[in-house]
Amino acid sequence: MKNWFIKFSCWIVLSILLGCNNSDNIASVSPGTDTLSREQLLKNDLKQYPDSTLLVENLVQYYREAGNYDGAIATINDRLKLDSNNSRLWDIKATLHFEDTDTAGAVNAFEKAVEISADPQYLISLGTIYAETKNPNALLVSDALLESKAKAEKEAWFIKGLYYSYIKEKAKAISYFDKSLAVSYTYMSAYTEKALALYDLGKYTDALAVLDKAVTLQNNFDEGHYYRGRCLEKLNKPMEAINAYQMALQYDPQYTEAKDALSRLGVKTN
Repeated sequence: MKNWFIKFSCWIVLSILLGCNNSDNIASVSPGTDTLSREQLLKNDLKQYPDSTLLVENLVQYYREAGNYDGAIATINDRLKLDSNNSRLWDIKATLHFEDTDTAGAVNAFEKAVEISADPQYLISLGTIYAETKNPNALLVSDALLESKAKAEKEAWFIKGLYYSYIKEKAKAISYFDKSLAVSYTYMSAYTEKALALYDLGKYTDALAVLDKAVTLQNNFDEGHYYRGRCLEKLNKPMEAINAYQMALQYDPQYTEAKDALSRLGVKTN
């Protein structure tokens, strides 16, 4: 299952712009040397402008894209030694830990970000990960969002729903997802989680109806199509399920779960 949590991460690292001379030099070396040269260029830029947070983020993004989370986190940790009250850096650190499947590290870093700045986006991220780890503090974060002027009501109700879904109080979870959708009827994550709660209750027809509405509102909603396929399989409609999985792949050709589902149903994918 795709993890929608990463959608809450707000930090976007700008593309690295290299001068023409640097580009020519890089193009002339072997792929292995190219990788090392890019890293060294980024480090050299940061050494020349040590106060630049953007250059720190560029280096972090380089490591992240290479799957080198140790390098990315070490880079953030080095900067935090100099700027420990920078909530954005803690937010980035939390996201890196989460992507590296270090939930405890992510929670600690998000908590630190919120401690420094009660930014609604940090609260949403923290509340979400609390919910996913069955931590009742998710409800406190949700209430804080509801009481604030952050205009995050849909996310607040969603966090409550997610928490109750994870502790297997599915009916209660659905009621909160409905509250979230009442605030924003185009909130796709709420449709997905409501459908999953119904699915877990064995209410496959109801879950399918929720997902039908979601993909009608947003036809390129790949997760909606994928979970439609799951419901259709449960309803013994394999051909319709195949069509749904193929739709998911149409919008996300790398959707591994959809490929696996089609393979299970005897359909080859590229």
